[in-house]
Amino acid sequence: MTTPAQDAPLVFPSVAFRPVRLLIVCVALTALAVVAAAFGGKVFYGVFFGVGLILGLCNALLVRRAVESITAEDHPLKKKMALNSATRLLAITAVALAIAIVFKKDGGLAVLFGLAIFQALLVMSTSIPVLRKIRSNGVDVLDTESKDRADSNE
Repeated sequence: MTTPAQDAPLVFPSVAFRPVRLLIVCVALTALAVVAAAFGGKVFYGVFFGVGLILGLCNALLVRRAVESITAEDHPLKKKMALNSATRLLAITAVALAIAIVFKKDGGLAVLFGLAIFQALLVMSTSIPVLRKIRSNGVDVLDTESKDRADSNE
């Protein structure tokens, strides 16, 4: 008998997450966006883009906090992490959409672009160090059930 997915233990791999580096990149991108938007006469587009980047960084920090607290429990469950993720994403999306709607004439829509760009930055900043490590050291695979079966078939 298998365990239902919502009751399965929650396991997260070690990830290279560097929030200070991401903050520096966000500040640099915001400055670049403000300068570029200023040339077009719409400075607030750059400002709202930066707000989106900061919202994305806040989301990433909240993810790390949730993962640390949930996995510290004796029996972490996927259901609890899923509920936490849904609640967090709903709140951040609501804030971003509210800003986009309230400041529509001033370029508030750029908040959503900032959030989207931050997600791409997050994926790149966490996957590139992992890929570099794999290239230099190879894949470090632990003994698994499938490996044990392959050994017994020989």
